[in-house]
Amino acid sequence: MKIAVVQMRMGSEPGENLERGMAFVETAAGQGAAMICLPELFRSRYFCQEEDPALFDLAETIPGPTTETLGVLARRLGVGIVAPVFERRAAGLYHNSAVVLDTDGRSAGLYRKMHIPDDPGYYEKFYFAPGDLGFRAFDTHVGRVGVLICWDQWFPEAARLTALQGPEVLFYPTAIGWHPEEKAEQGAAQRDAWRTVQRGHAIANGVYVAAANRVGHEPSPGSGAGLEFWGSSFIADPQGLVLAEASTDREEVLVAEVDPARVEEVRRNWPFLRDRRIDAYQDIPKRFLGREEA
Repeated sequence: MKIAVVQMRMGSEPGENLERGMAFVETAAGQGAAMICLPELFRSRYFCQEEDPALFDLAETIPGPTTETLGVLARRLGVGIVAPVFERRAAGLYHNSAVVLDTDGRSAGLYRKMHIPDDPGYYEKFYFAPGDLGFRAFDTHVGRVGVLICWDQWFPEAARLTALQGPEVLFYPTAIGWHPEEKAEQGAAQRDAWRTVQRGHAIANGVYVAAANRVGHEPSPGSGAGLEFWGSSFIADPQGLVLAEASTDREEVLVAEVDPARVEEVRRNWPFLRDRRIDAYQDIPKRFLGREEA
């Protein structure tokens, strides 16, 4: 199958963001993509730059407006869509989620972001409860896919546990960028680390990896400089080779082919799954194994 990731800017109106996201999905479908991933929280600007209870009004139920609208589009185009949603699960209980919509418009499954950051400009712990569905892969009419969200992309355990469920591709809807005041000194290293760790997940697990990031400067609601989302969306093959990569400053649709034969070929030559010492990993659930200081 061909897959696509959408790199887009977000405006202040959720309805307009949804319409623009749908237009990008149509563009990707027109280029032959069968499964298309939108960026994290694509219906709004990245509101987690501040802690404001009024912003919970942006959340919606699942099923709800986003999944219903994109479900109709998926059915019309005959494509699958990874649809990120700010999920209102119940009063006072919210998640950063993604629904995998199948080619018939129905939900193939729901993933809730497991790792929730809390950094300057990324105050997600105020808004989102950690996911409680575990790491998941989903069967669709075009293939089996795994989904992880943004901060999840730094954790090898997340990629491994998802890959062990047999997907051919891991999708990472994302909202990551620079603090403008850090860009000159640290920007290149930060972006390279982000790209490298995900290519590492592709290599270590013998799967395709597809990251869909937003792009553009989004002002801080307060007095800060805001965030400059660095785009750089990409698709890598099971050997970590980058098949398609977007710019740091433009809206783009990336399309690449996922070939199960390539997964088979790479895993035969790099048999990491065969050689895993599952008998020796009992300490993985521990927080830390270093020497405790007196």
